[in-house]
Amino acid sequence: MPIRFRTAAVAVAAMAMAAISLTACTSAMDSQNTSSGGANAANAKDGNDPSTLAIVHLPGEEQTSLSTGEKLIQKVLEKKLGMKVDYVRATSYAATIEAQRAGKAQVAGYGPFSYTVAKDTGVGVNVIGVMAPTKGASAFYRSVASVKAGSDITSLKQARGKKVCFVDPLSTSGYLYPTAALLKVGFDAKKDIRPVFAGTHPASALALHSGQCDISFSTQDTPAQLIESGQLKKGEIRQIWTSEPIPNSPVTVSSKLSPALQNKIKNVYLKDLNVDALKADGDCDPADKTGFCDLGGWGYVPVKDSDYNGIRAVCKATKADACTNLG
Repeated sequence: MPIRFRTAAVAVAAMAMAAISLTACTSAMDSQNTSSGGANAANAKDGNDPSTLAIVHLPGEEQTSLSTGEKLIQKVLEKKLGMKVDYVRATSYAATIEAQRAGKAQVAGYGPFSYTVAKDTGVGVNVIGVMAPTKGASAFYRSVASVKAGSDITSLKQARGKKVCFVDPLSTSGYLYPTAALLKVGFDAKKDIRPVFAGTHPASALALHSGQCDISFSTQDTPAQLIESGQLKKGEIRQIWTSEPIPNSPVTVSSKLSPALQNKIKNVYLKDLNVDALKADGDCDPADKTGFCDLGGWGYVPVKDSDYNGIRAVCKATKADACTNLG
């Protein structure tokens, strides 16, 4: 069955209409967030630290409650900071930005692209770090362009008139860097190709495999993950372009908090939220079979705001509407 796609016009329109309201993760959290969210905003305005730390939670489509990893982060933060920690649910990165702008949340995770939008449009956020997949791993990743193994396309210079699968207009590696690469070889992604938005990185690669597009963009790890899951076979698609290194998705803290509390939060993420520290502190579930204490990776490593200047340069080159407007 063909994957259902959104055309560029429909996708942008959908985002423009996207709700930016926040909803609680559970009914129990609803009353907590209603009271603490307003108090947090007021306290931030008064220059005082809130009594409850609110973290933005951007769940997956099927997710109806906090993940084990999110609960672990909540537990460690509460223990190390000595304060209550709640999650507030966001419907989009646009909602995440507005939550931090309004002082309803003090900690939030962003995509690399949406982080620069938040930072550069006046949202007071400071970057903490990114999740490293393994100990000592790089804090960066890459975007790739792929074609089917039998395709006669060998470079992006042959993209004119082709059906090209992107991920989402707000995706760093699935749209922003790819459109910059196409521009570099002389193509306008809105005029010279036939853009299709697949919605996710796996969907983009699978659409290529099924013949629904001629070129697909995704993260460099996507094809290998699909091979591992059995959805692709080795050698069925090949890469024709690789981007420069892109910084991973960062966790941020609100600059409205006192410098002392910001530093405490940063220290917890960078010193206590990693596999080694969790095991040493007895916070790693003995039944964990992932090897990562259900954290989703080895742990957080530091990054700097300047690490995201490459994204800013790509925005300047492409003049993408989404670089200043998340809908």
